[in-house]
Amino acid sequence: MSQALPLTPDYNVWPIEASLKKVSFKPRVLTVCWSDGRESRYHSIWLRENAADETTVNPATRERILDLSTLPSWPEIAAADIDEAGALCIDFAPEGRRLRFHPGWLRAHDYDNTGDPAAPLVSVKTWKRNSADGPDSLDATGLLDTEAGSEAEEAILAPALSSILGKGLIRLCNLPIKPDSLKAIAQRIGPVRPTNFGMLFDVKAKPNPDSNAYTSIALPPHVDLPTREYQPGMQMLHCLENSVEGGEAVMLDGFAVAEALREHHSEAFTTLTRVRWCFANTAKNTDYVWYSPIIRIDERGELCEVRIADFLRGPLQTDFEEVEPAYEALMVLQKVLQDPQFAIRFTYQPGDLVIFDNRRLLHARDAFEGTSGHRWLQGCYMERDEIRSRYRMIKRACQQRKATGEASLA
Repeated sequence: MSQALPLTPDYNVWPIEASLKKVSFKPRVLTVCWSDGRESRYHSIWLRENAADETTVNPATRERILDLSTLPSWPEIAAADIDEAGALCIDFAPEGRRLRFHPGWLRAHDYDNTGDPAAPLVSVKTWKRNSADGPDSLDATGLLDTEAGSEAEEAILAPALSSILGKGLIRLCNLPIKPDSLKAIAQRIGPVRPTNFGMLFDVKAKPNPDSNAYTSIALPPHVDLPTREYQPGMQMLHCLENSVEGGEAVMLDGFAVAEALREHHSEAFTTLTRVRWCFANTAKNTDYVWYSPIIRIDERGELCEVRIADFLRGPLQTDFEEVEPAYEALMVLQKVLQDPQFAIRFTYQPGDLVIFDNRRLLHARDAFEGTSGHRWLQGCYMERDEIRSRYRMIKRACQQRKATGEASLA
């Protein structure tokens, strides 16, 4: 019976894109040559920590249990070869332990040749009103009738999640209009994040509102809950009823707006990434306050978040010399937000569900005549992590089916 490939230190399936052909080593560095000509180097300590044996990971959970500081000394390579299954085999000293590595996993984690490991799962594409790469709409008929984790479910969710990750927005159509069905739909992706507005919240005009959203007045472009230290990463709005006059929905790509500022108003852009504004939501029973720049960029200079919500900004508290430049930059932003090239407009139809990145997309609403009919949306929040996790799980399932010959990626 031929030898099987070893387990990997995770639950993913790692296709073997190229086989191991040759291996050489020094005590602290191992070099492998692949069948397609690539050469990869790995440090001995990295290899030891990322082994998949039961001394390194718990086989039941695939979580690491090895504490490197408990090893007798720095792990070094005493011998290395390729076995009959095509796995890399290493003898580690001074432990005297022989460990095997799956070639597909090793290749996928080739840090000697790869780019940014934290690159987005889906390429981020900014869009404007007339952009050819604008937001997508998908028919989600029967989503709740599919079995969780089935190919039928994934056929709907995979392109939807890809659109959210890449463009920040997806509109799903033809979903049930039963009240509270949003929770079941959301849980097909991941856990819902409760807030002081509840697990689900009803967006409709009501007496004694605790938010402008619960009135019939127009709402300017904004993100929700910028008053939180970690504002929700995703928002869902599900239309149950809409028979009013007016109330057209408006959405803008906040990253496209920020990039326009960076290109045409660089000083305002820099100011908005530097000055921390106060965001506050004070109600009878809650008092949320957080301080943050309106635009946040990561260490690579890439956009990672916008916090735009004029009606939730508290009094600016910053250095005296920063006040006028801050307001000048704010007004530049406000004028750019009024440029119609950024906004898409649509009317919610019952059964529509819009899912969008709440730390990127801005949403707004025209005023509506409350006595002309009924407008009822239900909403909930989720984290970006849940979208990414579910997308990875779908990709994993596709890889598993491909590996077993049951199906292949579309």
